Amino acid sequence: MKLSDFDFDLPEALIATRPARPRPSARLLVARGDRITDARVHDLGRYLRPGDRLILNNTKVIPARLSGLRRRDSAQGETEARIEATLLDATPEGDWRAMIKPLKKLRTGEVVRFGAGLEAILLDKEDGQGVLRFNLSGEDFDAALNAAGAMPLPPYIASKRAADARDRDDYQTVFAKETGAVAAPTASLHFDDALLAELAAQGVAFTEVTLHVGAGTFLPVKVEDVTTHRMHAEWGEVSPAAAAEIAATKAQGGRVIPVGTTALRLIESAARDGTIAPWRGETDIFIYPGFEFRVTDALMTNFHLPKSTLMMLVSALMGPERIKDIYTHAIRNEYRFFSYGDSSLLVPDAGDAGDAGEET
Repeated sequence: MKLSDFDFDLPEALIATRPARPRPSARLLVARGDRITDARVHDLGRYLRPGDRLILNNTKVIPARLSGLRRRDSAQGETEARIEATLLDATPEGDWRAMIKPLKKLRTGEVVRFGAGLEAILLDKEDGQGVLRFNLSGEDFDAALNAAGAMPLPPYIASKRAADARDRDDYQTVFAKETGAVAAPTASLHFDDALLAELAAQGVAFTEVTLHVGAGTFLPVKVEDVTTHRMHAEWGEVSPAAAAEIAATKAQGGRVIPVGTTALRLIESAARDGTIAPWRGETDIFIYPGFEFRVTDALMTNFHLPKSTLMMLVSALMGPERIKDIYTHAIRNEYRFFSYGDSSLLVPDAGDAGDAGEET
């Protein structure tokens, strides 16, 4: 498998910079076996059955993007430089790894002041990243970060506009609980409380798991032989209760449907021995064509970057040629792409799913 196998031409006009409102009004491409149906997320219940279980990632995005000043005494007097930092993940010692721009202007031991009483000292530089130690911790740190930080929008949005107050709501799921992500599980952004209640009323069940999405989800694949690519590690947990619910659904013949590639990667990490089990730790699971899915029966997901690991994942689920057909349809019909874009429901086996919407 070559990287070029997962490439496609995407018109820039299809890259969404704002989400649909209300959330479930986003478009939904339903691919069931060899069929494609054009629908809306609020139609999702038509394609689910009583006994199906949606797996929701309840991670909560932190306002991880910070802008501050570094001051330094020199022969010409005090000089200052603006420093941008995007927090990536906390170390066991409570420090933070961060992408820092420009990293070369910051020396080890120097302090950056971010506002709202929040400042950090650069402890180290490693692998093109910095390690920051903040002056606050616990609830004090959370409050200052909330005041000083901005939502860490993906690069393809951030390059077009700065994050603003709307993104505090738009880039967070309605069931976000566990703080720690620096990127949203974006397929879940299409749900609101009314849609969740409607699905529950028709017999669809929900299980929450936690995978703290890292900024590495946006890193490009740089190797031509995709099997040699190394994934970034992300922390996650499938609780004993969650594992039991998923196992019961499988035993009863229901379908397990992760909402988003993060939820899928997590439950497949917890099922590498063949059956789902409680799991907690870091996963760097890499899913590409040839992967054997243990628990996933279908997937709800947005449309992904060309040549990305997520394109490889959906190709593994549906088959590379089928995914090419699906993406050709999406582009031809002007679906909106990436984090704030439209969604898809990918069902490898059409089964007896409903037939609402316009089929092609």
